[in-house]
Amino acid sequence: MRQESVIDGIGHTPAVRLRVDAPDGVEVFAKLEMQNLFAMKDRVARQVILEARRTGALAEGGPIVESSSGTMALGVALVGTYLGHPVHIVTDPRIDPVTLAKLRTLGCEVHVVETMTGQGWQSARLERLAELMAGLPGAFWPRQYSNPQNPAAYRGLAGELLADLGTVDVLVGAVGSGGSLCGTSRALLERLPGVAVVGVDCVGSVLFGQPDRPTRRQGGLGNSLFPDNIDYRVFDEVHWLSDDEAFDATRRLAREQKIFGGNTSGSVYRVLTHLAARAEPGTRLVGIMPDRGDRYVDSVYADSAPGGAVAEAPEEVEYGATVASWSFARIPRRDRRLLLFVESNTTGTGMIALRTAVRLALEPVLFTKDAARYPDLPATGCRVEVCDTDDEAALDEAVARVSAGRRVAGVTTTSEFYLEHTARAAVALGTPGNPPEAMARCRDKALTRAALHEAGVHQPGFAVVTDPDGAAAAVAAVGLPCVVKPVGESGSQSVLWCEDAATAVAHATGLLAVTHNVRGQRTAGAVLVEQYLDGPEFSAEMFGVDGEARCVGVTQRTVSPLPHFVETGHLFPADVDDALAGRIADTARQALKALGFERGPAHVELRLTADGPAVIEVNGRLAGGMIPELIRPATGIDLLEQQIRAAAGLPLNLSAGHARRAGLRFLTAPRPGRLTGVDGVARAGRVPGVERVVVSGTPGREVRPPQSAYDRLGHVIAVGSSPEEVGRALTEATGLIEVAVEER
Repeated sequence: MRQESVIDGIGHTPAVRLRVDAPDGVEVFAKLEMQNLFAMKDRVARQVILEARRTGALAEGGPIVESSSGTMALGVALVGTYLGHPVHIVTDPRIDPVTLAKLRTLGCEVHVVETMTGQGWQSARLERLAELMAGLPGAFWPRQYSNPQNPAAYRGLAGELLADLGTVDVLVGAVGSGGSLCGTSRALLERLPGVAVVGVDCVGSVLFGQPDRPTRRQGGLGNSLFPDNIDYRVFDEVHWLSDDEAFDATRRLAREQKIFGGNTSGSVYRVLTHLAARAEPGTRLVGIMPDRGDRYVDSVYADSAPGGAVAEAPEEVEYGATVASWSFARIPRRDRRLLLFVESNTTGTGMIALRTAVRLALEPVLFTKDAARYPDLPATGCRVEVCDTDDEAALDEAVARVSAGRRVAGVTTTSEFYLEHTARAAVALGTPGNPPEAMARCRDKALTRAALHEAGVHQPGFAVVTDPDGAAAAVAAVGLPCVVKPVGESGSQSVLWCEDAATAVAHATGLLAVTHNVRGQRTAGAVLVEQYLDGPEFSAEMFGVDGEARCVGVTQRTVSPLPHFVETGHLFPADVDDALAGRIADTARQALKALGFERGPAHVELRLTADGPAVIEVNGRLAGGMIPELIRPATGIDLLEQQIRAAAGLPLNLSAGHARRAGLRFLTAPRPGRLTGVDGVARAGRVPGVERVVVSGTPGREVRPPQSAYDRLGHVIAVGSSPEEVGRALTEATGLIEVAVEER
């Protein structure tokens, strides 16, 4: 008789036929993944850990650290401890006593975080995991949310279904990390391209276009983060169930089918039976049942379990609409609506926007002059069309060719340099967007000043210089000190405070000699000389909805010492009273109205003077300087996602889900020279309240104290309940970080 090890017993789970109310000829099966040693994710743990041992990522006897509140923890504990590895599990207070007892009995060290951070329990666990990794040399993190071995582990499950059933018409599964349903579906679709894939999520999970509700009670599905392992291109339909509906369905599964499952299994069962009752004869449906119900005895199965409203059938909604109870949306797997991007940021935001479009059931297409400009582009899976994006005729021809015979949802960009191009393309296609002339006024600061002056909006005095011979007269008209800036650059590039006329004239003359910007576009051949307004800096983060400019919040900004104006830190929302915040927002609205701005995100920079808020700059795009990364943990609003929604005509969600404070400090060089390293990052990341420490500067790079946004070398983000709490965390964290520079 063949002797198998414990981990050889993972998989080979039964597919049992269910007795359901369905038309004759409809067959419904449950794939009982709960019959693994612990649960479905035993498959993932085995695949990931064995592969890590094979490649050397995990040394013999090396520690394993994973973040999980459920079955992934049990799988890692099973495989890791069996193979002789110390296992550390980071979890949260939602962990049930049964799972906790199992983990400790198996020999794991369990670390329970005490409070949520910016993105719920998941981000709190990941922060604690980072601390453990820093203190455990050689530690291996399975990374269930992004490790491609997670979905790869389910090729075996797909093979078992084919071997047992021969064919499958509809596959239903819960979605958490994305591995099980996406991995199984991709493998099945290779053999059965017509299989329909139905995802099951919970109300309050962000995975399929819903606002985050970290207080949701379901475990094993849903998320407050976006795992890399979800392939949104495989889904045909998604269902959301409330906590009460999921718990009720789980009890029905036990009562009707004698299967004692967890709430993931119950949720799948409810959707599976609904689809079966409406299926055509000859349809074979399979639901993946992930885990047993023993860890839910004190919640789902307790006599005191909440028994709120339970819908008997789902409501069909447009994908992207916010739901509160059992609802579903169809997601066309083929012939999805196109979302056209005219160029992009070269930073992570641009690539995230492409992935966000896929998540919102759109097919993104990037039009670019040079795809090599975007090193992370291949990982997005985005379609790329190479054309001269600065040639209006060439861009129009490429857009017409790509969109022929297809439904186009909209046109957008994450690059400030292509706002006007995008607006013209949207007009040509008849899709949502801003008037091109409004975008031209936003892009050209001279046109901005003229429009604000005509509308009577409070701003600095100014003069436009188009010839070096006129620079001295412009400086004399505006007065000293003054600010000299190009009319079409971004990120405080080449903006200079000038104390004397000679400096101002020299800077204006130098700017007029520049003929092309960093994107290779021809400059406008004009320079602004502006009155210098002293006072604290703020920005109003605005969003245009049907011609109405809504204020998402006001950011308090700090900038570098004169003569430059580089942002060095932010606090959101600003530490000001409601009356002042309202005045700042009203001034921003006046400015946007004067420019004709109608739709999507806008970022209005202001200084608070003795005469009230004055507009310094209007950007017809999302705020830079990582401000959206503060708004998300402070309010729960993902502004980048809202930009994509606005461009595609999808429902918006600009309502704050919670009220916290978030702050940021940029890392910069203390002196000119060559960057040799950034030390103390791990220590800074362990400061209470710090959510993230990011270093973007690479050793060997030439650096200097900031003169533009491109001189920043990283940042620290902290979240708290008050400005003082956030400020203390940022001060302590940045004090632990040393930017080491070798002088030349």
